Amino acid sequence: MSSISIRPYTLDDYNELLLIQKEAFPPPFPEELWWSRAHIEAHAATFPEGGMIAFYNGAPAGSATSLITTLHEGSHTWDEVADHGYIRGTHDPNGDTLYGIDVCVRPDYRGRGVASALYEQRKQLVRGLGLARYVAGCRIPGYREWADRLSPGQYMQEVAAGRIHDLVLSFMLRQGLTAVQPLPGYVEDDESHNYAVLVEWRNPDVNR
Repeated sequence: MSSISIRPYTLDDYNELLLIQKEAFPPPFPEELWWSRAHIEAHAATFPEGGMIAFYNGAPAGSATSLITTLHEGSHTWDEVADHGYIRGTHDPNGDTLYGIDVCVRPDYRGRGVASALYEQRKQLVRGLGLARYVAGCRIPGYREWADRLSPGQYMQEVAAGRIHDLVLSFMLRQGLTAVQPLPGYVEDDESHNYAVLVEWRNPDVNR
């Protein structure tokens, strides 16, 4: 029997978190974009519940990081919402939205329910804190194949309708999230043409 356990991470988990990132984002992914010890220390000090590490049969398998904010209409970038990954300047404990700024799973543990378990844990955190929703900026790596024919908004709608499969966005939609809007210039990402799609899950316990 396999088992997945998830708990808040601390600075003591840094080596395990670095292992997860190295395997999830191997070269040519730039090393300077992995979480540093300073990032992990800031996450644990600012919003300890938002930093999660997942274990599969006792082995470190995946991680996720979030913050609380209140989003306003319009677009934003990852750096703007994540405080360049430190979250100290953008986390607002009085906000209404849990914002996911990363999820990563080691390749050997993909397809075993680790990512889904992390998303379920985030939903439980939203409900436990009485927040209105969970959101994230979702990569759309499949867009590179369609950019000459579809706008990012059209691509988002086609994926949401099930007519196009996107490795990341389709997975997010299967977790019960809804595609809301494209986010231009969200992060440097050639496959996504620097776009992301804002996805959300609404807390059923909170009146809309």
